[in-house]
Amino acid sequence: QVQLVESGGGLVQPGGSLRLSCAPSGRTFSSYTMGWFRQAPGKEREFVARISWSGGSSYYADSVKGRFTISRGNAKNTVSLQMNSLKPEDTAVYYCNVQTTTKDYWGQGTQVTVSS
Repeated sequence: QVQLVESGGGLVQPGGSLRLSCAPSGRTFSSYTMGWFRQAPGKEREFVARISWSGGSSYYADSVKGRFTISRGNAKNTVSLQMNSLKPEDTAVYYCNVQTTTKDYWGQGTQVTVSS
């Protein structure tokens, strides 16, 4: 069974930092773009960031640009999201995502709460 396993969420004060990680099990995704989405209570799931298979190109939502950094591991099969200068509006469940030619894979989500 193919799974995307996220880790690293938690509670942090405004202005703080967290690092999320996503590691696949059951297959490798080193040839695919990997990304992160988030869903806040009462809102639709939204795009946060994505990175190309090589790690050479990355894209960010305007709301996180300059504060979040997406990266891939050395084997290109894992993806991380470094989140700095966190704001209360960043509070959401964060999901790892990989879109292949035949299927859309999602992790189970990890909660990020930014609150004083």
